[in-house]
Amino acid sequence: MKYQLQLTKGTSEHDWINVKFTLHDVLFCVTCATLGTFYIISKHWIVNNIFGLAFAKNGIELLHFKTIKVGCILLCGLFVYDLFWVFGSNIMVTVANSFDGPVKLIFPQDLLENGILAAENFAILSLDDIIIPGIFIAFMLRFDHSLNRKTNTYFNATILGYFLGFLTTVFVAHIYNAAQSALLFLAPACLITPMLVAFVCGDLKTLFSYEEHKMEPEN
Repeated sequence: MKYQLQLTKGTSEHDWINVKFTLHDVLFCVTCATLGTFYIISKHWIVNNIFGLAFAKNGIELLHFKTIKVGCILLCGLFVYDLFWVFGSNIMVTVANSFDGPVKLIFPQDLLENGILAAENFAILSLDDIIIPGIFIAFMLRFDHSLNRKTNTYFNATILGYFLGFLTTVFVAHIYNAAQSALLFLAPACLITPMLVAFVCGDLKTLFSYEEHKMEPEN
């Protein structure tokens, strides 16, 4: 069922407010307002992660690149950038720990000891470690569809590579008990995995020549 809220001044044809919405819109608005208020008051890590995942999802949906070459350049550039600012300087770690906002995912390391509400020791994953590889993984899914093979081989393989890279990051951080550059493992995992699959399947040339939204020549 659709509703409309309209507010005009006198006999003017200009609407001050003219909003159309459904009951679902109202429920989502109330839910978001409740979560936002709770986050402002408590800064709880679960609500932080809900907003962070929502931002990451929107980022992956809105951003894309046309060719895998652009994706390779972007991931390689961020690989060097992240490597320098994490290991060559403490600025990245300081900003991540001091900035209080849903621009990162927070994972409590003392969850079993202190519980959900009282957790104090957190591991942090920046949203750029999700969004940038996520855009690359979404590109691989569209490449799968372009092949018309009714399989998502490249998408599934790259997702697996990302997951293994993430596990490696967590393992290394746990072993050395220090902040790690997630893209140090995620970028190579996301790049090398589809390249190996393309080499085995004989699609390497097709992968590098694939281009999205290719402009048609004008007559």
